Amino acid sequence: MKNCLVHDWLITPAGAEKVLEAVYELYPSPVYTLVADRDALKGSILEKAAIHTSFIQRLPWAKKRYRTYLPFFPLAIEQFDLSGYDLIISVSTCVAKGVLRGSGQLHISYCCTPVRYGWELYHQYMREGGLSRNMKGAVAKAVLHYIRMWDMMSAHRVDHFVTLSGYVQKRIRKIYGRDSVVIHPPVDVARLGVCPDKEDFYLTASRLVPYKRVDLIVEAFSRMPDRRLIVIGDGPEMGKIKKKATRNVDILGYQPEEVLTDYMKQARGFVFAACEDFGIVVVEAQACGTPVIAYGVGGARETVIDGRTGLFFHEQTPESIVDAMKRFESMSDGFDTKEIRRNAERFGKERFKEEFSAFVEKRLAEL
Repeated sequence: MKNCLVHDWLITPAGAEKVLEAVYELYPSPVYTLVADRDALKGSILEKAAIHTSFIQRLPWAKKRYRTYLPFFPLAIEQFDLSGYDLIISVSTCVAKGVLRGSGQLHISYCCTPVRYGWELYHQYMREGGLSRNMKGAVAKAVLHYIRMWDMMSAHRVDHFVTLSGYVQKRIRKIYGRDSVVIHPPVDVARLGVCPDKEDFYLTASRLVPYKRVDLIVEAFSRMPDRRLIVIGDGPEMGKIKKKATRNVDILGYQPEEVLTDYMKQARGFVFAACEDFGIVVVEAQACGTPVIAYGVGGARETVIDGRTGLFFHEQTPESIVDAMKRFESMSDGFDTKEIRRNAERFGKERFKEEFSAFVEKRLAEL
């Protein structure tokens, strides 16, 4: 049986890329993607993979500004000739699930989410991008309307959907009218160790983009000058976040994985204010035995046990975070690092590989 893998782009390693790597370990196959940066794949299992890119790879500044070519994504993904493969596995956050396939082929899509800026975060992206009223905004609205129509139509090219959380499962059902199976994404908990002796600081780490709401965390700590916060990550919100930071907030920017891990192990708590589809970093913090103070919506509700491995706040406001911090510190001695670690182990990489391969083999057997 001949297999191939499809992914949206291979530019920066993130959660979807970790899923792709785990799938590649199970089914080493050619990888088809819109655009790829080979330098970003160094050290990854995908470094030596046979990678096929689309015409977007040859467009100006494609590796850095590939998102500006969004109107061409559907056309580009449809140009891949996959007729020679029996099994197609896509890992999709945008258009990867929309490849063309024949009636005799099996297409399984691990859908991390229907395209966010077309559906769930459409109005937020338009508002924060200043695209509500001007001519540029009118073009963006037309493009995203087209993307939504294509996205719905192309969902019927998939035989079976798999997704990363019950939260996204509901979204797939609502948008595509399709059922899906939840297989939580792989988290490499084996490489993370527990440090039972915590230091007196808090940590947050993510890309500094609007929906991560790191600005709220920094603003909350600006109201708690006796508590120290470490911020790790980089992105377009860096300037805004630096302006909000007070003396008790240290913004370290991007840090290598080993540095981030050390801070995760030592932090008294990990603070997370985003509404995430899953949130791998939340599980990684727990794998270090570090309790999580998280916004209680989305994937966090499936990965954090409220009152045992962390606690939730229920509004994305500085006031809600401050209140959660006070509650956390009143009960912080009650958190067991071993229990927190055991909770994270439910999401390990080997578990993912077992569940996903069993799903694929079952679908193949049905043929």
